[in-house]
Amino acid sequence: MMTKDIADHSQAQQERLAYIELNLWFLGEVRRQMLVRRFQIKAASATRDLALYASLNPGNLTYDVSAKTFFITPSFQPMYSFSSQRVMTWLSQGFADGFPGVWAAGVPALQPARLGNPSLETLGVVTRAIFQQQPLLIRYESLSGASERVIVPHVLVDNGLRWHVRGFDRKTQEFRDFVVTRIIEPRILDNDVPLDYETRESDNQWNHQVTLEMVHHPDQPRPEVTHLDYEMQEGVLRMTVQALTAGYTLRQWSVDCSPDHSLRGPEYRLWLRNNEVLIGVDNALLAPGFSESTAG
Repeated sequence: MMTKDIADHSQAQQERLAYIELNLWFLGEVRRQMLVRRFQIKAASATRDLALYASLNPGNLTYDVSAKTFFITPSFQPMYSFSSQRVMTWLSQGFADGFPGVWAAGVPALQPARLGNPSLETLGVVTRAIFQQQPLLIRYESLSGASERVIVPHVLVDNGLRWHVRGFDRKTQEFRDFVVTRIIEPRILDNDVPLDYETRESDNQWNHQVTLEMVHHPDQPRPEVTHLDYEMQEGVLRMTVQALTAGYTLRQWSVDCSPDHSLRGPEYRLWLRNNEVLIGVDNALLAPGFSESTAG
């Protein structure tokens, strides 16, 4: 919903106001130069947009003169209604940011349903913690029960069905993936500085890459069709991914990762011929048919 005051402004200005709000809500800050770069406007115009947003929502932001930056306040209340899907697209792919209106697609398009989009209230705190590199106090609901823990998040991960946040878990003293929808009452620990071993640079699954070599599954007919579908070069689809996404990718694509391509079913169009690269990958257990004891 938009107030009459907002509706009185042009759509171009509404897009810039919405962009201001997106950055405040999900990054925790916004600067004049961000609007200048995004919308190719003059600095004076960006200053007027920020002043307008501040006049419409004085309790949402505060200005730090020394940093020349507007920061989110604890009393922040969104002015626009964003969809979770659009926000996740903006965060993960960097396009379609701006005014949360309706865009007409060139052709109709459908995507498989996702299990559930995270609440924007939770997502906003999580993404601010990532962007500002600050620890996060959460209550986490897992299948084994509820627990309170402090994590140092550093990246959002899409596993094809739902969103995870990857970070260092101080309870288990290791990097882990947390389902965002299971995070309850997150709170940024403003005065807590992450230690070196808790940061992204120390996450070996983030820093380690594996090259997956996928070929037509021998149990499937017409390999030439598979070659076309997956744009294979000389019968091989090579894909280099970070280790922390390898298991998710192989499960989403239904790739047979058994050493002897023993999985049967029409969903297994591909076989991972170099399954030994999954040794040491934390989420390799998600890869269909993979067993570290038989890899290689």
